[in-house]
Amino acid sequence: MDTVHVEGLKVDAMIGVFEWEHEQPQPLIIDLVMAWDQKLAAKTDDIKLALDYDAVSRAVTELVQKQPRQLIETVAEEIAAMIRETFSVAWLRVKVAKPTAVKEAFQVAVQIERGRKLD
Repeated sequence: MDTVHVEGLKVDAMIGVFEWEHEQPQPLIIDLVMAWDQKLAAKTDDIKLALDYDAVSRAVTELVQKQPRQLIETVAEEIAAMIRETFSVAWLRVKVAKPTAVKEAFQVAVQIERGRKLD
């Protein structure tokens, strides 16, 4: 299975269960792994046949910054649904990390997989 990766996408968001967390943006770090058949794009060297990871990154950033949320689980599910629908990705893995969630930890994160894997 061919995949496209976006690693360490930093998005400032209003996120958290406490009121103070909605007073100023906090960083989320997002990793994406998306199934995409690379053969045609590689053979033709045509960007239109590749998964546009810049467009995906911009769409994720816009979605996350659109409204406040309480849970990174919600963010992960919304990202997965949007990418599958907007970019016709059959399978993906989304990891959303919140470095500021637990003071003593480097970061906390959730990871989900949605869709069906391709051969």
